[in-house]
Amino acid sequence: MKASVSVVIPAHNEETVVAAGLDALLAGTAPGEFDVVVVANACSDRTAAVAARAGVRVLETPVPGKVNALRLGDAACRVFPRVYLDADVRLDAASVRALAEAAGRPGVLACAPVPEWDLSGTGPVVRRVHRTHDRLVAPSRALAGVGVYVLNERGHERAFPLPDVISDDGWVDGCFTGAERVVVDAARSLVRPPGTVRAHLRRRIRVRRGNRELAALGRPGRALRPAALGALLAGRQVSPLDAACYLAVLAADRLLARLRGGATSWGTDAGSRHQDPARS
Repeated sequence: MKASVSVVIPAHNEETVVAAGLDALLAGTAPGEFDVVVVANACSDRTAAVAARAGVRVLETPVPGKVNALRLGDAACRVFPRVYLDADVRLDAASVRALAEAAGRPGVLACAPVPEWDLSGTGPVVRRVHRTHDRLVAPSRALAGVGVYVLNERGHERAFPLPDVISDDGWVDGCFTGAERVVVDAARSLVRPPGTVRAHLRRRIRVRRGNRELAALGRPGRALRPAALGALLAGRQVSPLDAACYLAVLAADRLLARLRGGATSWGTDAGSRHQDPARS
């Protein structure tokens, strides 16, 4: 059958998670229903071998970088709409179909699922930090930060080719306004955030660098309102302890940003990846 949607999965040293992600994605699909391309970029593990299976094309490149992998995978895609999926994020076939349907609605150029957060194995402090942060960003969240975004052909013309930026989803989100981008309630992505305060702070350094890049390109992000935390407290959506943990870690984040001046090494945070239940 002709594929109804293409799926691009960039994967750098993801052998522990890519198989489970593909299993979730392809379960219940008809042969050839999804055109799936996994791009193993600069891998030193068995990502490519683990990803290889019926219905999946695997590309390999020695060139590092997620954006390069996305561009390679995109060039190999056969159809629109196109789903761009992080290798450590779970997305099932029903969600892909719902996203593809939404991408075909009049006026819609891009869409994303509603994220569900796997907080198993996270520490108590970072769990409270994440709970608070998620509620703060939820009203303005669209395509960024959920591990998945989808573009139809018109949306692709606007967002691609991707520039060399850290935050590809931030770039894509900034390409659209208002009703051009939608969050699809019938679609869910399962995302596992960093499990420790240390890992969370490392990720925040990367986010800050990405935001600075986008601002320099004329794509500033949507800033959080200081009053929003007070509103969450007043509405009892977060507890005083949640807010205190969030503010303490935020202060540490800002201090590190000043001390480091934005310089940091960055690698895959294996501690925040989904683990195969048989291995955990």
